[in-house]
Amino acid sequence: MGSVFLSLQATAQARVLLPRLLTQGSRTMSSQKLWVPPPAPLLQPMSVPDRLLLGPGPANCSPRVLSASSRQLLGHMHKEMIQIMDEIKLGIQYVFQTQNSLTLAVSGTGHCAMEAAFLNVVEQGDKVLVAVNGLWGERATDIAKRLGAEVHQLVKDPGEYFTLAEIERGLMEHAPCLFFITHGESSTGVAQPLDGLGELCHRYNCLLLVDAVASLGGSPVLMDQQGIDILYSGSQKVLSAPPGASPMSFSERAREKIYTRKTKPTSFYLDVKELAQYWGCNGSPRKYHHTAPINTFFCLREALAILVEKGLENSWKLHKENSLYLCAGLQKLGLQLFVKELDARLPTVNTVYVPEGYDWKEITGYIMKKHGIEVSGGLGPSAGKVLRIGLMGYNSTKYNVDRVLQALEDALQHCLKNKL
Repeated sequence: MGSVFLSLQATAQARVLLPRLLTQGSRTMSSQKLWVPPPAPLLQPMSVPDRLLLGPGPANCSPRVLSASSRQLLGHMHKEMIQIMDEIKLGIQYVFQTQNSLTLAVSGTGHCAMEAAFLNVVEQGDKVLVAVNGLWGERATDIAKRLGAEVHQLVKDPGEYFTLAEIERGLMEHAPCLFFITHGESSTGVAQPLDGLGELCHRYNCLLLVDAVASLGGSPVLMDQQGIDILYSGSQKVLSAPPGASPMSFSERAREKIYTRKTKPTSFYLDVKELAQYWGCNGSPRKYHHTAPINTFFCLREALAILVEKGLENSWKLHKENSLYLCAGLQKLGLQLFVKELDARLPTVNTVYVPEGYDWKEITGYIMKKHGIEVSGGLGPSAGKVLRIGLMGYNSTKYNVDRVLQALEDALQHCLKNKL
């Protein structure tokens, strides 16, 4: 009876106190007024136009990749998620053509992978040699300098590539521990030859770092055969997945540099030693590092699967054929190709001079407005000089070439030339 009485007493007290507490709470809430009202645009449905992205990236995603993005989330340490990460790693090893165990995808865009590459192998005072023939060499120089490296440049005019002899002279003169070069220079449309470059760098006790963001899957890259020590790419170009998951790999030479450095990398998030434990690159149990962009990884896995099913060699052939078809059509329109040598043209990002007297912004704006197609102007040293037309992955088709050629022809007829 005593316990029943106490229970009834507590209930009675609650009935008395609860209204008081609610009143006090409402008074407290009323004194904390919101200063920012609900944004009106967020009360409306999101509007996303349907456009054909034929710029330098991102490319449109295939329906299969879009479907992968809509899957329900998994926990980032669930065994099923670990399996998907393992499959991503196998896919990267295939498209990179490498057996490196230190292979993973950084949770970030291609810029993030570039930063991770430098951050893990460069310490303050290290000598770094950077090949500059477009924007990405300049961006690499900036990153290396921020890390306190002693940076030297090899410079070529936009639209040109580097010869082995020119690179060897730079290695002899500066004795760097790291040499950076861009395989697919998307700001100018140049494809850099890579054969013999790894062997040359190793002869001078130098690591070779290659940016393949705009070229991977569309132009041959053979990491192990070409002696590349650090290679990275992005998900939004030829892989035709959303940006945000960037494949990268490190050779045994690069791994040794990472694991014997004197100081810790300045970023925990991009520390490859930590990421290696998250990705199971050391053969030890997985260790939590961060919450991965799970649905982005779903998309990357499917994009890699599509490329594996197609076959690398078939993908290279397709991109080359469609680029040649586009370039022939551009020349028929009277446009002049920016990269003079046929073999030096990047098949994924094609560049032509802006016709004399035309404003490139009017051309690209007209094509976007009238045809729903993205074509881009130049970037960095090519700004104002060229138009850039991307044919990458899912978008690399003759049908899309015909569409963009028709749009360009229309734009050239309707865009008024500037008065000189």
